[in-house]
Amino acid sequence: MHEFSVCQALIRQIESIAGNHGARTVKRIVLQIGPLSGVEIPLLEQAFPFVATDTPAQNAALVIEPAPVIVRCPTCDIESETQPNRLSCAACGDSRTELISGDQMMLMQLEMEIE
Repeated sequence: MHEFSVCQALIRQIESIAGNHGARTVKRIVLQIGPLSGVEIPLLEQAFPFVATDTPAQNAALVIEPAPVIVRCPTCDIESETQPNRLSCAACGDSRTELISGDQMMLMQLEMEIE
């Protein structure tokens, strides 16, 4: 289960940001996770409370937003949203596309309490 180590890296990042802003408590964490990221969201949600214990994020609400799968076509230079199992261009059907979005896990927002 690599989601445990993903949570550990996330907590390190949150602790760093909270420390830089003088926050002792994190209330809300918003992540954007794409379907091609390799992250199993239910496992991440299970691991998070254990990893967050005794950290500023211990009681934080974890909000996960889906990231769209977006590809860019080199043939017609169009960006289009598509499905994870169909990465071809929506305009011309070319399968030689470049993935623009959908494989990321990004920390989008932290709601912190400054004390």
